[in-house]
Amino acid sequence: MKNPPIKITYRKLGREQAHGLAYKEDRQIIIDNRLKGIECLETIVHEILHIQNPRWAEIKIIGHSKELSELLWQQGYRKIDL
Repeated sequence: MKNPPIKITYRKLGREQAHGLAYKEDRQIIIDNRLKGIECLETIVHEILHIQNPRWAEIKIIGHSKELSELLWQQGYRKIDL
Protein backbone atom coordinates (compact mmCIF):
# COMPACT_ATOMS: atom_id res chain seq x y z
CA MET A 1 0.00 0.00 0.00
CA LYS A 2 1.34 3.40 -1.01
CA ASN A 3 1.68 6.13 1.63
CA PRO A 4 -0.29 9.34 1.08
CA PRO A 5 1.81 12.35 0.06
CA ILE A 6 3.48 14.43 2.73
CA LYS A 7 1.61 17.70 3.22
CA ILE A 8 3.69 20.83 3.87
CA THR A 9 2.17 23.95 5.40
CA TYR A 10 3.76 27.23 6.46
CA ARG A 11 3.11 29.36 9.56
CA LYS A 12 5.03 31.14 12.28
CA LEU A 13 6.54 28.73 14.79
CA GLY A 14 7.88 31.24 17.32
CA ARG A 15 5.83 29.84 20.18
CA GLU A 16 7.11 26.33 19.44
CA GLN A 17 10.69 27.61 19.17
CA ALA A 18 11.28 25.43 16.12
CA HIS A 19 12.07 25.90 12.45
CA GLY A 20 9.87 22.97 11.53
CA LEU A 21 7.64 20.27 12.94
CA ALA A 22 6.88 16.79 11.61
CA TYR A 23 3.76 14.78 12.41
CA LYS A 24 4.62 11.25 11.31
CA GLU A 25 1.17 9.72 11.72
CA ASP A 26 -0.52 12.48 9.69
CA ARG A 27 2.37 12.78 7.21
CA GLN A 28 2.27 16.54 7.75
CA ILE A 29 5.10 19.04 8.05
CA ILE A 30 4.84 22.61 9.31
CA ILE A 31 7.63 25.02 8.34
CA ASP A 32 8.17 28.46 9.86
CA ASN A 33 7.16 30.86 7.12
CA ARG A 34 9.90 33.33 8.09
CA LEU A 35 12.68 30.96 6.93
CA LYS A 36 14.45 31.88 3.70
CA GLY A 37 17.01 30.37 1.39
CA ILE A 38 19.02 27.31 2.24
CA GLU A 39 17.78 27.37 5.84
CA CYS A 40 14.23 26.79 4.60
CA LEU A 41 15.35 24.05 2.20
CA GLU A 42 17.33 22.29 4.93
CA THR A 43 14.37 22.43 7.31
CA ILE A 44 12.02 20.93 4.72
CA VAL A 45 14.47 18.10 3.97
CA HIS A 46 15.05 17.56 7.71
CA GLU A 47 11.35 17.20 8.48
CA ILE A 48 10.75 14.93 5.46
CA LEU A 49 13.52 12.64 6.71
CA HIS A 50 11.81 12.45 10.12
CA ILE A 51 8.63 11.18 8.46
CA GLN A 52 10.40 8.79 6.11
CA ASN A 53 12.81 7.42 8.74
CA PRO A 54 11.07 7.60 12.14
CA ARG A 55 13.68 5.38 13.84
CA TRP A 56 16.70 7.46 12.86
CA ALA A 57 18.48 9.37 15.61
CA GLU A 58 18.34 13.17 15.43
CA ILE A 59 22.09 13.39 14.73
CA LYS A 60 21.67 11.15 11.68
CA ILE A 61 18.72 13.25 10.43
CA ILE A 62 20.80 16.43 10.84
CA GLY A 63 23.75 14.99 8.91
CA HIS A 64 21.65 13.75 6.02
CA SER A 65 19.51 16.88 5.78
CA LYS A 66 22.57 19.15 5.71
CA GLU A 67 24.24 17.09 3.00
CA LEU A 68 21.11 16.79 0.84
CA SER A 69 20.13 20.45 1.13
CA GLU A 70 23.66 21.68 0.35
CA LEU A 71 23.79 19.43 -2.71
CA LEU A 72 20.38 20.63 -3.94
CA TRP A 73 21.38 24.27 -3.28
CA GLN A 74 24.60 23.84 -5.29
CA GLN A 75 22.51 22.46 -8.15
CA GLY A 76 20.44 25.63 -8.17
CA TYR A 77 17.24 24.51 -6.46
CA ARG A 78 15.42 27.53 -5.03
CA LYS A 79 11.94 28.44 -3.85
CA ILE A 80 10.35 31.01 -6.15
CA ASP A 81 7.24 33.01 -5.27
CA LEU A 82 5.07 33.16 -8.37
